[in-house]
Amino acid sequence: MTTSSAEPRLAGLRLCLFLLAVTAASLIIHGYHYGIEDEAIYLPAIKAHLNPALYPHDAIFFSPQTRATLFDELIALTSRTLRLRVDATVFFCHLLTLVAFFAGVWAFASRLFPCDRGRLGGVLLVASLLTLPVAGTCIFIVDQHLHPRTLATALILFAASRVLRKGADEPLRSRDYAIVALLLACAALVHVQMAFYGVLFVCALLLPRRPLTGWLVLLAGALAIAVGMALVAHPGPEWQEASRTRTQHYLLQWEWFEWFGAIAPAFVLWGLAKLATRRGLNLAAEVAGRTALFTAFGVLAGCVITIPPQFERLTPFQPLRSLHLTYTVMILLAGGLLAEIVFRNKLWRWAMVLLPIAAGMCFAQRESFPDTHHIEWPGRHTGNDWVEAFLWVRSNTPPDAYFVLDPHYMSAPGVDFHGFRALAERGQMADWDKDPGVVLLFPQAALRWSREVHALDHWQSFTAADLRHLHNEFGVNWAVLPLPSSRREPAAFITLSDCPYQNRSAAVCRIK
Repeated sequence: MTTSSAEPRLAGLRLCLFLLAVTAASLIIHGYHYGIEDEAIYLPAIKAHLNPALYPHDAIFFSPQTRATLFDELIALTSRTLRLRVDATVFFCHLLTLVAFFAGVWAFASRLFPCDRGRLGGVLLVASLLTLPVAGTCIFIVDQHLHPRTLATALILFAASRVLRKGADEPLRSRDYAIVALLLACAALVHVQMAFYGVLFVCALLLPRRPLTGWLVLLAGALAIAVGMALVAHPGPEWQEASRTRTQHYLLQWEWFEWFGAIAPAFVLWGLAKLATRRGLNLAAEVAGRTALFTAFGVLAGCVITIPPQFERLTPFQPLRSLHLTYTVMILLAGGLLAEIVFRNKLWRWAMVLLPIAAGMCFAQRESFPDTHHIEWPGRHTGNDWVEAFLWVRSNTPPDAYFVLDPHYMSAPGVDFHGFRALAERGQMADWDKDPGVVLLFPQAALRWSREVHALDHWQSFTAADLRHLHNEFGVNWAVLPLPSSRREPAAFITLSDCPYQNRSAAVCRIK
């Protein structure tokens, strides 16, 4: 009796240790970066909750996107409750979301594979390919920084695992539907877009097995809602300009390999379904087939929504981002079937496949952030000159300081996609890299965005007089400027003498 009651606890402990080990391995393989990419939007919102005096000039470029969710409030509350610095809180929450994500993958795999070998294979292959780009969508399976998409995906996988039935003798109960609805509602509270695709994915798993009527009704309903919203919206030229900076939203601008990455998964999933059927894994085969149909309808919806110019207002829906769930499920199934058919109990086979994949992904991540440490531990020097300049700004300028930078600074060499607002905690004029993403979702910011970015046209040839003109017109009183290594003064701004901080790459200068 004692043995039987201890076994579930032992299994639970082993699973927890496994999830922690996979999380640690993922951190080593894929790295961690603070204040990069979408954190340029979420971090300012988090910090504004903790200090409302921040960002008096430019909150319009991040607050509308975060207002619809509770993600930023939850992180701010965690920081305040635990009395941790924001960087430490964000790192801690990133690790927690990774654990939750892998737990969701394990829960989903547990329904598809009867033994732990297949489940381990699925989880380990997903962990090895976390930062694999998803077709032409400019997203990864899991980002190398804290992102609400990761937590939302974990909740969706838990919900999807709840609706999977192994046979007619295992019907869904009202309690199951209630739990699924709760999980999807929680996903919507942290990432609305992912929750929408999660609802469609769960519906795809629940639809009747053979008739396509349900699929067609599902697709028609989603398209009708989107088209109805497009018909009542009339974006102006400023919004169109911001939207067209996001070439990934326009399928006709995709490269051939991006089209391949969108179309091929449906065929791969079909092949995996056939393979699973031969192995007697009927539920895995059914899920593969349904995910293939989900993928096909997603690509079709993407073509209908994003190709006709009349529907350009619908591009922010980014229907091809449904491929995020497709890639996750496809890799999980591939890993599970590899474990069942190829790996078996031979450790060297697991190592021969997984280790080269992990090494390749690690190399790719290091190459993507060449001027920053692979893991930006909280409180540690990042090795990035631009980050150091941003941190100096945070400590040495007033909260209402208003900055101007190169409008393409995030994608400039050496910056490694770090966001100024996120790290410096100061306002800045609009940019071309991150702010258009908010503008295309919230057109009310389009006119201001266009006016500011075009005021920075020909930035590379700006002089001190041009900066003073920006000061008079927009109120900016500081600038972060590039500093070529061959000279100790900012190029093209030599007459701007008041630069209290400079390092090898950047200078922080006061505009008078």
